[in-house]
Amino acid sequence: MSVFNFLSDNARWIGGAFLLTLFSSFGQTFFISLSAGEIRSEYGLSHGQFGLLYMVATLCSALTLPWMGKIVDRFTPAQVTMMIVPMLALGAVGMAFSTHVAALVLSIYLLRLFGQAMMTQNALTATARWFAANRGKAISFVTIGHNVGEAVLPFTFVFVAGAVGWRNSWLVAAALLIVFALPVITKLVAKDRERQSSDPEPKVVAVRDWTRPEALRDIFFWLLLIGMLAPAFIGTTIFFHQVYLVELRGWSLTIFASAFSVMAMFTIGFVLVSGALVDRFSAVALLPSFLIPLSLACFVLGGFDAQWSVFVFMALLGTSYGFSSTLFGAVWPEIYGTKYLGSIRAITVAMMVFATAAGPGLTGWLIDIGVSYSSQIIVMGVYCVVACGIMTFVSKGLLRRNATT
Repeated sequence: MSVFNFLSDNARWIGGAFLLTLFSSFGQTFFISLSAGEIRSEYGLSHGQFGLLYMVATLCSALTLPWMGKIVDRFTPAQVTMMIVPMLALGAVGMAFSTHVAALVLSIYLLRLFGQAMMTQNALTATARWFAANRGKAISFVTIGHNVGEAVLPFTFVFVAGAVGWRNSWLVAAALLIVFALPVITKLVAKDRERQSSDPEPKVVAVRDWTRPEALRDIFFWLLLIGMLAPAFIGTTIFFHQVYLVELRGWSLTIFASAFSVMAMFTIGFVLVSGALVDRFSAVALLPSFLIPLSLACFVLGGFDAQWSVFVFMALLGTSYGFSSTLFGAVWPEIYGTKYLGSIRAITVAMMVFATAAGPGLTGWLIDIGVSYSSQIIVMGVYCVVACGIMTFVSKGLLRRNATT
C-alpha cells in the first residue's frame, strides 16, 4: 500500500490523532517556556525558583497520571477527548488570569497533565490499537503533530504576544482548543477503526497481553526507560532554559527561535524514516541507535559558543527526536501487547513527565549555585553514550525472549 493510499484510507483516524499531538503543544515545555521571561519578571522569580515551581507542578501531574492515564482503557478516544481538551483549555485560561504563585502552579499542572501527558496518551494508545502491521507508519504520521507544533507555534506565540500581550495569547490558545480542537477531534475519532482487508499481515510476532503489575516486574521495562526518557529530559531541560542560554552566549533570541524549524524538519523526516523501519525490522531492533544523534547534539551545544551550533544541535536533536517519537509509541505494544496498553503507557508517560520535571529544577538549581551550563549539557551527552550500551543489551534480550514465546 502506498503512503498516499494509506493516508487516504485512514485519514480520519490519523488526522484526529495528529491533532491531539499538535494541540498537546500548549502543555509542552517549549511552549510554556516562551512566557518564562515574563513570568519570572512579574512574579519576581529566579531561574532556580521558577524551575522549582515548574518541577512541582509537573511532578504532581506525573503522580496523577498512573490513575488518569487508565481512562484510555475504559473509554473511547472520542470520550477521552471530550474530557481532556476542556481541562487543557482551563489551564490556558489560568495562565492568562493567575496573579498568585499558587494559581500559576495549578495552571501549569493542568497544562502538563492534560496537554503534554493525556493528549499524547490518548493519541498514541488509540493509534497503537487501530494499527498492527502499519503501526510504525501510523505512529510516525501522528507524532508529526508534535513537530508541526514546535515549528509553527513559537513564532506564532511571539507574534500574537507582541500584538495582544503574553497573557491574552493564552486566552487565544484556550479559545482555539474549545472552538476548533474539541469538536473537530471528537468528530474524527468518533468511529473506531476496524481491521481492513487491505491491511497486511504484521511482521512482528504478536505477544501475550501483559497486565501493568506484570510489566512493572519486568527488568526490561525499567532498563528501557533509561534510554527512552533521555530525549524528553534533555530536550525539556534545554528548552526550558533557552532564554538563559541565549543570554549566556550573547545570541539572538529570534535566531534561536528560528532554529526550531530546523529541528522540526529533521524530526519530521526521521519520524517518517523510523516509521518505515519499525514496520520492516521492529521497534525493539532499532533501540541501540536512536540516542547516538542526541549524544552528538549535546556535545556540539555544550562545546561550541558560536550561534551556528544551535542549528547543528537542533538538526541532531530532531534526528533523535524523530526516532524516539516513533519508538515511544511502537515499542510498548510490541513487548506487552495492547489489551492493557493504556495502563502500561500511563506509567511510561508518568516517568517521562517525572524526567521533564527533574530537568528544569535540577539544572536551574545548578545554575543558581554557579555550575557551568555548558558542562551540564556535555554531561547529558555522556549519559546518552552510556544509555546506548544499555539499549543494545535490552534489544538483544527482548529479541531473544520474543523469539522463544
